[in-house]
Amino acid sequence: MPETALDIKEETEETATVNSEEDKELEDKWVIRECELYKDEYKDCTSFRGRFQQYFVYGETLDCNQWKKDYDNCCKWQDYKDIKAANALIASEKERRMERLKAHYRNDVWKKRDSPPDDWAKPLPEWMQKRDENTYLAIKAKEMREGKEDTTEKKFCSIM
Repeated sequence: MPETALDIKEETEETATVNSEEDKELEDKWVIRECELYKDEYKDCTSFRGRFQQYFVYGETLDCNQWKKDYDNCCKWQDYKDIKAANALIASEKERRMERLKAHYRNDVWKKRDSPPDDWAKPLPEWMQKRDENTYLAIKAKEMREGKEDTTEKKFCSIM
């Protein structure tokens, strides 16, 4: 039986309400990747090649169970909208990011800037401009600025 416009509108409003409730509860849900990526990471981590690289780099094999847990939580979130699973997945992603950026945050050698230097857009030195004036990139940039760019369809040949 065909749905009326009123039925469709009510369904849309219900869906929007559910989505807005999820958004309120999960403000960081943007960090959740596609479930297949967690599965691929787990498979790569447990593969022979992955284990060999882990042993070569770290001197031991790593625990890959977190990738499996993340995949399971992602499936629960995707299939059943399980908020607890989504929160666990978000926490795992944040922990992974902090581990990756640990060296960056502990860096005390370089001073971090709040803004770019005042002269960041100054022209290049004359010797550098002269050196690069006849490069392919410079010629194409000049053509684009002057509107002489060739817009005809180009055909490329590839040999496999």
